[in-house]
Amino acid sequence: MSELDQQQLHREMTAWRRDLHAHPEFGFEEKRTAAFVAEKLRAFGLEVAEGVGGTGVVGTLTRGSGNRAIALRADMDALRIAEQGTQAWRSRTPGTMHACGHDGHTAMLLGAAKLLASEGGFDGTVRFIFQPAEEWGRGALAMLQDGLIERFPFEEIFGLHNMPGLPIGHFETRSGPVMSAEDNFEIVLKGVGGHAARPHAGRETLVAACALVVNLQTIVSRRLSPADIGVVSVTELITDGTRNALPGLARVLGDCRSFRPQVSAAIEAEMRRIAEGTAQAYNVAAEVTYTREFVPLINDAALVDEALAAARTVLADDAVGVAVDPMTASEDFARFLTEVPGCFVFMGNGNSAPLHNPAYDFNDAGLLHGARFHAAVVRRRLGVG
Repeated sequence: MSELDQQQLHREMTAWRRDLHAHPEFGFEEKRTAAFVAEKLRAFGLEVAEGVGGTGVVGTLTRGSGNRAIALRADMDALRIAEQGTQAWRSRTPGTMHACGHDGHTAMLLGAAKLLASEGGFDGTVRFIFQPAEEWGRGALAMLQDGLIERFPFEEIFGLHNMPGLPIGHFETRSGPVMSAEDNFEIVLKGVGGHAARPHAGRETLVAACALVVNLQTIVSRRLSPADIGVVSVTELITDGTRNALPGLARVLGDCRSFRPQVSAAIEAEMRRIAEGTAQAYNVAAEVTYTREFVPLINDAALVDEALAAARTVLADDAVGVAVDPMTASEDFARFLTEVPGCFVFMGNGNSAPLHNPAYDFNDAGLLHGARFHAAVVRRRLGVG
């Protein structure tokens, strides 16, 4: 691709990205986004399937006679966050914004599809997967349950995510555990509320809930092996009390992070034991609901090497590195890796606001890097000859 062609593709991707940013849609509501994606893919000459897993889109591009197929994935959904940005392309949907850069991910994969459709340079089949509902961990599973792999077979899958704080044009990833599982919990304490002046006449739940929040902190510090990574975070404490009324019901909610199923199971068991013990100590009842929302993201070692090698064909060697530590954020791409091997990488978003921040915006300077990386992976894994 000539320098002039690259500049033109970058201008197009920037326009696509800003249009998507201005029209964000929440998970499984991405109808406009999906239609936008499908229209572009058809214009590039790809076969397109819509409505996969609800609002997902799959584009297929085949060149040559090779019988191997790989997949590239981007997420399309936005978040329930009110944008604080002032840019011309800021969200036009009150209370919803692309605060995680999925608009950029979608634009980069569209750019890669256009580049590969026009230039080829590979032998086999590429599946371009545009996934809904990543943010709440349901979209990948919905696509898989809708027969994604049976209908559009592929042997391996690659994805990427922008990373604030990492310089533009830099890529990094690691073998093995990359991002954690996420479990959610809700503990409901039930007692007898009453007048604030007569606490002895009831079995109020607020003091019990406060004790429970503190006691839950001992799971990681005293019950898990120091060799294991685990996080238990209480994020909400809600009661039915008011200024002069003691609550008879309290809800304690939060989430947990881990990298091994055994650690997740241990956290749940300890949480149930602590909740029951705390409730008993304060003469109230406890009900625990514990759900597993995201599975851990585990990169395939061989495909990590391939992804890094592909990145080095389009970027300087010193801009491609190995991440030292796994992170305890979660990513729905992990569901695909329970079916086929793959690799997830991070690309720099420069000195932007953090992800999920109302002032965040994807940095358009990274668009061409992402599209060229996708194309390089395809050409390396489905090389001609």
